[in-house]
Amino acid sequence: MTNFLTRRGAALLAMLRVWRATLSLTGEVVVAALSPAVYNSATRTVVMKQIYFTAVQILVPFTLFAAILSFVLIQIVVGTAAKYGLSEYALEMVVRLLVLEVLPLVTALFVALRSGSAINTEVALMRINNELEALEDSGVDTLRLEFMPRVIGGMLSVLSLTAITSVLALVLAYLAVYGLQPWSLPDFTRVMGQVFGGGILAGLGAKALVFGLAVTVIPVAEGLATPKMMFMAPISVLRGMVRLFFVLMFIEVASLAFKYI
Repeated sequence: MTNFLTRRGAALLAMLRVWRATLSLTGEVVVAALSPAVYNSATRTVVMKQIYFTAVQILVPFTLFAAILSFVLIQIVVGTAAKYGLSEYALEMVVRLLVLEVLPLVTALFVALRSGSAINTEVALMRINNELEALEDSGVDTLRLEFMPRVIGGMLSVLSLTAITSVLALVLAYLAVYGLQPWSLPDFTRVMGQVFGGGILAGLGAKALVFGLAVTVIPVAEGLATPKMMFMAPISVLRGMVRLFFVLMFIEVASLAFKYI
């Protein structure tokens, strides 16, 4: 029993240290990102590369997937609303379900699987191979040149992909509810005005940015906490993805509670 409690206590302390390091890294990255002095040509190059690999390369397949998912959910909501005599609320329900909740979360999960795991692996291997120490010894600011540009690129990627898929979902929702009827645009605009108030729109943008911050900072922090043993690299990625999943779910639940409770 003593050995078991000792191991559990050590594991809990290690987890708390990782979370503390994650919060510390988040603060450092945010402060660095708000400083105009850090944006030189090298930083901008890394940011653009991160956006290209995270968003541009997957734009077509992800947009196609989002269109199929949106079409299926729209048909389910519209059909169910018509069945129960609630057709007048179908459009609003579709927008609140898809644009405000499902698509931002799906986008964050997709980016986490594609880029978050890659960032975690890259940072873990750089730590195991002592590359980070070599960069710091040569005078390179790893936070400014290695980590902060990846975080900014990830945040912008999640925000842009969420915006693109949301616009696509709105178009599909209009077609599902009104069909090819341009004279229904005033009614559509009225419903959009009811859904997208200033606070809701700001909250949606903030949630997308927080999602983007999570899918980059947590993999970086987990990679930096990797013990310097090669077999620990995949374990680090697994832990990072599990932690990231729970954080994304926590953000989504907190967002729902703030808006509807």
